[in-house]
Amino acid sequence: MKLIYQHMLGFLLIIVTTVSIIGYAEINYISNQAYSQNYKRMEEYASSLGEMAASNERGGTARLNSNFLNQLQFVLQGDNVHLRIFNNQNVQIYPKTRDNLQLSKNVFNTLSHGQEIRIKNNNKQDSYVGRSKDAYTGVLVPWLNNKKLIGIIWIGSRVKNVERPIYMAKHNLLNALIVTLIVGLILSFILAYYSTNKIKRLSRATNKVAAGNFDVQLPHKDSDEIDQLAGNFNRMVRALKKADGEIKAQEKRRDQFMADAAHEMRTPLTTINGILEGLQYDAIPEESKPKSIALMRQETKRLIRLVNENLDYEKIRSNQIMLTKTKFNAHKVLNDVQIQLKQNAEKSKDKLVVESPIDLPIYADRDRFTQIMVNLIQNAIQFTQDGTITVTGKRIEHGTTISVHDTGIGMNSKQIKYIFERFFKADPSRAHHGAGESGLGLAIVSSLIRQHGGKIEVKSKPKEGSTFTITIFDKGYEQFVAKKELMG
Repeated sequence: MKLIYQHMLGFLLIIVTTVSIIGYAEINYISNQAYSQNYKRMEEYASSLGEMAASNERGGTARLNSNFLNQLQFVLQGDNVHLRIFNNQNVQIYPKTRDNLQLSKNVFNTLSHGQEIRIKNNNKQDSYVGRSKDAYTGVLVPWLNNKKLIGIIWIGSRVKNVERPIYMAKHNLLNALIVTLIVGLILSFILAYYSTNKIKRLSRATNKVAAGNFDVQLPHKDSDEIDQLAGNFNRMVRALKKADGEIKAQEKRRDQFMADAAHEMRTPLTTINGILEGLQYDAIPEESKPKSIALMRQETKRLIRLVNENLDYEKIRSNQIMLTKTKFNAHKVLNDVQIQLKQNAEKSKDKLVVESPIDLPIYADRDRFTQIMVNLIQNAIQFTQDGTITVTGKRIEHGTTISVHDTGIGMNSKQIKYIFERFFKADPSRAHHGAGESGLGLAIVSSLIRQHGGKIEVKSKPKEGSTFTITIFDKGYEQFVAKKELMG
């Protein structure tokens, strides 16, 4: 069943149930009121006749002779009221019958003690006064004089006359129910259409998103839960659009990496293959063989570095490495890295400077810290030609910061946004400057810093250079610690 019909059915059920409950209560109230008023009216008639029967004037009951009662019955008949009178011996004295009709002993005893009996329908209840062609409702009232029973009167009227207002109420209720159903059907359709139309719009928008359209946005007023859902949907689509853009950018960088990796691997493999062929066919002079073998080893190391960087990144990214963190002097590590990369800096006519206190304590994995600094400084060398690279270290509260500043080509805001992404190259031509052509160096640095519970920041402007600042906190003050990290 469609949702609009479910909503309409729900609204109609609520309306019908409400009207039925109210109608039942109203009919029950009218029924009780009708019978209660009828009983009261009959009791008033009976009481008036009882007073006449108990009067001592002119012999008391002599006033209730047959002629008087016939005349009274004739008058009351116009009001659909009928009566029967029994004497104190439980014999019906009016109207006269051939058989001496009597009330049952239980009923007579009850009446003898001054209690009245109300009969709602003489054809349905116990036949106190006998059954009749037309159903009657009325009262049996004892007449007492000084607590002495002098007679009993049954006075009643036809049930159909008493229930006439009940029939009218039922008829009016039925008409009201029909009108209510018609109006309710129209209103429920309008309300259901209003609600389901919002859901239909949301469903159509969802289908568009599923088809790859992330520009869908739903107008909403935040007036109900569906509007709130539409707002959440809009935020979700914007997030998906952003994620899709990042995924496409990642795919593009990966494709570029694969092309670059294939190119970079082809060159050393071609070199190695050429040298091996030359050695096989003695095409290389004897005095050139040591140089050729050295070149082959250099190219082999280059291939190994490309493979190791990828494997290293995957291990770091998936928290498969274990950090052995200790407290050591970072100044000595920075000096060692300066010596190690001094030759690379000189090739680019760069000056590599280390500025830090002689005693610079840091709490980290020494080997991984060395790897971080090598990657950061090597990255600075790649982008700096005939400039200066300054490595500055200092202590802060509960931690140590190391910054690597270069006077190279710098980066724009878009490049800064993706600089720590895997395979990203701020300048694709940087492969010509030496090592680091895989595009994984800064991604590895970022992952290692995060596993150390530290943070990394970058500031850069085009043609003004870049500054990478890492912060590694002391033991017990780490942030962003990976769950699988084993701390020393």
